Amino acid sequence: MSKLPSRLHHNAYVAKDLEATRAFYEDVIGLPLVATWCETDFLFGKDRTYCHCFFGLGDGSALAFFQFAEAEDQAEFGPELPESPFNHIALNVDKETQAEIEQRITEAGIEPPSTYTLEHGYCRSVYVKDPDGMIVEFTCDDPRAADGDEERRAKAHGELRRWLGGDHTSNNDFRHGEAV
Repeated sequence: MSKLPSRLHHNAYVAKDLEATRAFYEDVIGLPLVATWCETDFLFGKDRTYCHCFFGLGDGSALAFFQFAEAEDQAEFGPELPESPFNHIALNVDKETQAEIEQRITEAGIEPPSTYTLEHGYCRSVYVKDPDGMIVEFTCDDPRAADGDEERRAKAHGELRRWLGGDHTSNNDFRHGEAV
């Protein structure tokens, strides 16, 4: 097997308003602004001027956001996202960090449907929409879930084949109360 990438470097999106984005990710969520690159590059047929901000995560990776100087570039590249709760980024947090983020979301006055919680069984997830409508999930794994990691890896391809073959039976024993 070839060597895997060591970690996520960054995940990039386009923002409508970098200050609103900064306030959300830094002030509400607690991710520090670790770099701001202001650049002009020849991209996709013309010079484009943009600002690229990076908000740091604990492992050195980042969430990054672009804003373009020209309205036509901004319109061409986003940030319109499809309306779907299944398009989101999930970040791993511990129980204490998750509680702190939930508190800051509440203090910021962000309410449902822009935020919600889901108990997956193997993890608890807090979801919140950023100023551009992107959903960010803060996931805290159930400590018991790690016990089955090796078995889930061994069964992953078979479970996918089973599901694609039409057997849609749930295999989430945590969610259905069968986990110890």
